[in-house]
Amino acid sequence: MTTSEPFDSDKYKKTLQLPEEPILLRLPSPRTAESNDGEKSAGNLSDLLGQVSKNSKVEIDSLINELQQLKRKLQTDGDRIQREIEEYHALSQQVMQLTSIISDSVAQLPTAHTSVDSGRTH
Repeated sequence: MTTSEPFDSDKYKKTLQLPEEPILLRLPSPRTAESNDGEKSAGNLSDLLGQVSKNSKVEIDSLINELQQLKRKLQTDGDRIQREIEEYHALSQQVMQLTSIISDSVAQLPTAHTSVDSGRTH
């Protein structure tokens, strides 16, 4: 088409195969569309918040379970360490008593100087 040719709408209708009668579409009224969009938006927002809330609750529950497990482990380890300290203390007391007995026994032995002198005659 050049600028000198007149526009022929029939030619384009045939080319595009447009129907002769206009197509009527039923569109919702603006208020209905706003209401539906608002409801859909509110519904989507509600669903989204529900999912975020659910995910948060699951994560919090998971963290609580982990903290409870760590608390039990800490308690168990603390109890074990306390027992080991008490056992170490008892063992240390026994070692001190044994050391004292050995020290006393060694003190009662005759010294080498005494035994040498007792064997000589003057």
